[in-house]
Amino acid sequence: MRGYPRRAPLTLAYVCLLLAGHAWVGYGLSADRAAGVLGYLSTNVDNLRDHPLSALLGSALFFDGTLTEVTSTDFVGTFITLGLGVCCFLAWAEHRWGKPRAVAVFLGGHVAATLLTAVVITVALRHGWYPAAVRQSLDYGVSYGAQTVLAIGTLALPRRGRRPWAVFVLAWPVGGAEWTGPLPDFTTVGHLTAAALGFGLLGVPAFRRRRVRAAGRPCPAGGFGPHRGSVAESTSTAAGTRTPPSA
Repeated sequence: MRGYPRRAPLTLAYVCLLLAGHAWVGYGLSADRAAGVLGYLSTNVDNLRDHPLSALLGSALFFDGTLTEVTSTDFVGTFITLGLGVCCFLAWAEHRWGKPRAVAVFLGGHVAATLLTAVVITVALRHGWYPAAVRQSLDYGVSYGAQTVLAIGTLALPRRGRRPWAVFVLAWPVGGAEWTGPLPDFTTVGHLTAAALGFGLLGVPAFRRRRVRAAGRPCPAGGFGPHRGSVAESTSTAAGTRTPPSA
């Protein structure tokens, strides 16, 4: 933890921003004003059509969850997305690949999963699989970006832990899914899409290698995540046969 600010300064700043935004909406604004802010930044279909840039970027400045109700299922989601996804695996990605690639993975997963989910919602509405009210649903937060980072963070684990981790990344959104037809609720679709994007990036050569410092020396082997030494292992085997996580 002492080296966290030095190794992942951008992630640390982002976490502080998320916590500040959560406190502002939860305690600094009236209930009506907070609902208005989050409603405007929600990435629902209507907002994406009316003000897509504000919705896409603004929704990534907040997280949908709780930090105090530790016995609730919402806290479990906060722990997975904010705790593991952002605090651990985004920090690991920043240390491993540098700020630009870490931002590209996180923000790219957030934007791409949101837009692809909007396409699914549009199709589902035409077939009557979702109720019409879903067009204006409250949908914001960092979970899609975090899900992408959780998936690509499979590289941070030792080989024996990658398959169980991949199963966990795919399974936890499905655990609370609601079905109103042939599709689960759109947030489950979004999380599964984000995970698929992250797993797909495992095959990109640029994400199989760690960044190299300006002096030509590789980064230290220690990294972030649940297994510090596993970064060196995954790097040393990058030139060999890739073992993708199992879906």
